[in-house]
Amino acid sequence: MRTETIVMAGQDDDPPGGDTQLAVKPKSKSKRPPLYKVLLLNDDFTPMEFVVMVLERFFGMNHAQAFEIMLTVHKRGLAVVGVFSYEIAETKVNQVMEMARQHQHPLQCTMERE
Repeated sequence: MRTETIVMAGQDDDPPGGDTQLAVKPKSKSKRPPLYKVLLLNDDFTPMEFVVMVLERFFGMNHAQAFEIMLTVHKRGLAVVGVFSYEIAETKVNQVMEMARQHQHPLQCTMERE
């Protein structure tokens, strides 16, 4: 959406009866920030139940969705579990990694630009 700023030229400086002119100055369009994919990587040691719990807790998935993504990670080696702004993606990666560390699982979570 393009917005314009209307500037009234010479409104206060014009003598009585003077012409008032309008100048239209286009505003620059701001870009949307880039999005980042959060990826969950398979390993042979993290229990499937733990992966499902992580997906439910940090990515707001219901049990069926989390189970489906967990199977995708298991079969394909990785899966995209969400797409977010940089700050949110980074936070989610850190939450998953911290939870895995606390439970002594080698689960890996990364992010990459979409």
